[in-house]
Amino acid sequence: MTQALFSAYSLGPIALKNRIVMAPLTRNRAVDNVPNDLVVEYYKQRAHAGLIITEGTSPSPHGLGYARIPGLFSSDQVKGWRKVTEAVHAAGGKIFIQLMHTGRVSNVKNMPAGTKILAPSAIKMQGEVFTDAAGMQAYSEPQAMTEAEIQSTIDEYVSSAKLAIDAGFDGVELHAANGYLIEQFINPASNQRTDAWGGTLEKRIQFALKIAEKVSNAIGGTKVGMRVSPYGVFNDMTIYPEIDQTYTALAKGLSALKLAYVHIVDHSSMGAPEVQKSVKETIRSHFSGALILSGGYDRARAEEDIKNKRADLVAFGRPFISNPDLVEKLLEGKPLRDPDFSTFYTPGAKGYTDYPVG
Repeated sequence: MTQALFSAYSLGPIALKNRIVMAPLTRNRAVDNVPNDLVVEYYKQRAHAGLIITEGTSPSPHGLGYARIPGLFSSDQVKGWRKVTEAVHAAGGKIFIQLMHTGRVSNVKNMPAGTKILAPSAIKMQGEVFTDAAGMQAYSEPQAMTEAEIQSTIDEYVSSAKLAIDAGFDGVELHAANGYLIEQFINPASNQRTDAWGGTLEKRIQFALKIAEKVSNAIGGTKVGMRVSPYGVFNDMTIYPEIDQTYTALAKGLSALKLAYVHIVDHSSMGAPEVQKSVKETIRSHFSGALILSGGYDRARAEEDIKNKRADLVAFGRPFISNPDLVEKLLEGKPLRDPDFSTFYTPGAKGYTDYPVG
């Protein structure tokens, strides 16, 4: 087996010690939406990855749709995240923060006072979400964003990206996947606007492109990536006829902005529809930056995709939860420890920082 997965890689000006990426993983440990010492320890333990991408972190009080997810819009949050980046850098790692606005994926009981649940259109999601206050609750109906709210939300992404650099992050990943706010604009199931932000595929991708443009202008495109999930159905997303054309246009637009990477997530290993090979190849051919692939990878498949230039980097998700020493285990061919699913989203150290090395 080749060693391509463990070779160094230059992500623009950022030197990565290997091509293994720790995928963003929601863990719900940020009490009061502020990263604490437990969060510091968790990421420090996993700094052997070439690149860590943090859990989804809201750029706005309006985007805190889940219990105990972190934010990055206050001074306390900057201080908490700075402890994380200092610990990861001291251990020789690199780290991007994923900016994730939940949009309509929310219930009012998870939201701070004075906030709104916003979405491109006032279309309520099916199903329920966990709240600390009252357990499982139906998703709340969102408000269709006004033009002013769209502009202020874009500005919040820019402000949060600047705070990320202040907090010591090497860059930011814009979460445009898995049915959260940016993808809610991309997908016609959740975007039924008829103005400049909806209707045609060219208009539906404008929110994503405008955020990418303004964030890149603020911190530099080499410090910005975007995660996408074409053919994803999580959070009431649907498969629609123009998917390939939509992501071709998005890839071209992001390439023109000279972003550091596009990160494609494929949840077919967990039962979701497979991301078609054609759309992966389309993004690869039309985007000039690095490509990260993720979704159900083992070492052999990761080596094959890197060797055949289908990807530059490969992200591993759940294996990192229960194997803080995942890089070493993959390199030496050691068996991986299975995660405890019951502790994925619970508060405290159990199932978070107490997985042993070895």
